Formats: sequence, structure tokens, C-alpha cells
Amino acid sequence: MSDAASVIRPNPLLELPKLGQAVWLDYIRRRMLTSGELKRLIREDGLRGVTSNPAIFEKAISSGDEYAAPILSIAPTVGFIPRRIYEELAITDVQQACDVLAEVHAATAGGDGFVSLEVSPELAHDTDGSVAEARRFWAAVDRPNLMIKVPGTREGISATQMLLSEGIHVNVTLLFSRGAYAKTAEAYLRALEARLEKRQPIDRAASVASFFVSRIDTMIDRMLDERITAASSEVERRALAALRGQVAIANAKLAYRHYQQLVTGERWHRLADAGARPQRLLWASTSTKDPAYRDTLYVEELIGRDTVNTMPPETLEAFRDHGVARETLSEEVDRAQSTIDTLDEVGISLREVAHALLTEGIQKFAEPFERLLQTVETRTRELVGGGG
Repeated sequence: MSDAASVIRPNPLLELPKLGQAVWLDYIRRRMLTSGELKRLIREDGLRGVTSNPAIFEKAISSGDEYAAPILSIAPTVGFIPRRIYEELAITDVQQACDVLAEVHAATAGGDGFVSLEVSPELAHDTDGSVAEARRFWAAVDRPNLMIKVPGTREGISATQMLLSEGIHVNVTLLFSRGAYAKTAEAYLRALEARLEKRQPIDRAASVASFFVSRIDTMIDRMLDERITAASSEVERRALAALRGQVAIANAKLAYRHYQQLVTGERWHRLADAGARPQRLLWASTSTKDPAYRDTLYVEELIGRDTVNTMPPETLEAFRDHGVARETLSEEVDRAQSTIDTLDEVGISLREVAHALLTEGIQKFAEPFERLLQTVETRTRELVGGGG
């Protein structure tokens, strides 16, 4: 074997923390907790967090037998109620994941090592309901490195501010527009300021703003393709085609510019002097949906300080195998603005797209949640012979 062939390629995932970006995994199931897989990912890939959602839990519970014994044990104690069975299963998984990540949480003095658990998608437009369920989950999980996921609706952002002011960590999810992100960042600042006014500590307050990426390109590319088909000239077709696969990254870069402006302001410095940590932007929906694009596109183009990338397993594996790690978020920001301006010029409103994606995103979580409850009910009947 030649010397060149024997050289082991460095793991690019381990380069991301050096560039200021934390790697989280957008996946959870009991087997990865009991088998030691999560510990291995922390040790070998530098993993620093885990996120979950109803779709992930539905897939985990509906496949295989790893949840059979827990369902048999839990069902009689909660009256065979599917929602309560699911919650017990999810809370146990999240507790175990929090315990595995406790070392990361301690090593970063509470700055990382978080596990996210989502409030019911049914509560997306219910501030009081979201707050009540978040408080209940926070008490039930009882781990300092739990984050409660709350959707970035108007009602969800109000709930976020209330929860953060109470010392509950929040992952604000389903953010598609820079306007929604700005409101999320404002809610974080107000919550910290409210705690300071009450002489409560803010040095352990933690929040991320989950900014969704690939779904934006998926919807906008489809709209561009329709316009390309209808274009009257080759020049127009080329101009439209040049926007494909560009908008999501441009939108994210401009959101990050807003973050950079925020943390250099006097208002933030007052909070930082009291020990506050910034609310990090988290890049979500980072798997590539269009096979024409690189499978590491939404990782490589969004690397920057004080950010998180939450990757599904296949994206994490792809980046480990052939990803390139270098700081890219602050590059070509003027070009990013030009991309958004051009999109507007061709008649596509990013604001309208973001609104449609938020509505669709809530539905995409609500439908798996309903399937999840149906799956739990069916699985329970199979296991206990229709008991209850």
C-alpha cells in the first residue's frame, strides 16, 4: 500500500466546532441510546446535541420491536391512552439522551449538549396551551439540558418569551423568514431583560432559533421551473435558472447578518456583561432534496461561528465522508442580498413562500403526530390483545 493510500482523511465533522459550529443530530430512537451509538457519535464525530419531532418518533415507534416491551409496561399504568403512552416513551428517550449528553453540557458550562422535545403540533396557535405543555414536559424530563421545541408562529413566539423568562430552554422551530427570526431574537432579549429586572440569573439561559433551509429551495425551485417553462427567451430562462438552489442559502446568510448586527449592539452587550449567551441560529432541514445538488450543500455553505447545524443521519454520514469544512456564512453576503432582490424582481415573494412553508410545516408535523398516536394505539392493541 502506498503512503498516499494509507493516509487517513481527517473527519471534517470534527473541524466544525473549531469554526464555531456545533453539530446536532436530527434523529432519536431508543436503540441508539441503549447500543452506545449516541456515545460513539459524541466521541468520534463531536456530536453536541439531538433534536426530535413527531415524525422522527413515529418512524422509530412504528418500525421494529424495540418499543414493544416499554409499551406493554406503560400501557396499563396510563389507562391504555395512546397520547400518554407516547409521552412516556418520548420522555424516557429524551431523559436518556440528556444523560448521555450531560458530559457535553458540563464541559461547555451549559452552552451545549441539549436534547429537544417538541410540544404538540396541535398547539401551534395556542400560546397558553404551548406554555402549559412545555412546563409539563420540563418538569417531567427534569434535566438541565432539555430544550422545548416551540413553533415560530406568532403565538409560539409569545410562548417562547414566557418560557425563557421562567428559565426554560427553548428551541424555536419552523422559522423560514428573516422577519420571524428577528421576532424570535427579540423575544429572547426581552426574556433575558425580564429576568435581569427580577434579579434572576441569565448565565444559563439557552435558546436556538431553528431556521429551515432546504424546504425553501424545494418550493422556490418548483416555482422557478414553472417560469422557466413559460419563459419567452433564452436570456430569461438562464436568469431564472441561475436562481435555482440559491435562495435558501442567501436567506440564511442574511439572517446570520442580522444575528451579527444584534450581538454587536449596546443592548446585547448589557446582557452579555451579565453572563448571557447569544441565541444561536440553528440550520434545520439540511438534507438535500434535489439530487442535482451536492448532498452536503446545506452544511458546507452555512458554516459560521455561534451556529448549530442539525443533520439527519444520512447528511451527517455524507459530510463525514466527503464534506469540506471552512467558514462560509460570512462570504458573499452582498451577493446573497442580490439573489433575494432578483427573486423579488421575477415576481416571487419570499415572504409569501415563508408563510406557506410555515403553514405546511405545521401540517407536516401534525399529520405524523396523528399517525404516531394511531400507531401507538394499534401497536398497543396488538401487544395486549385489545386490553383497555
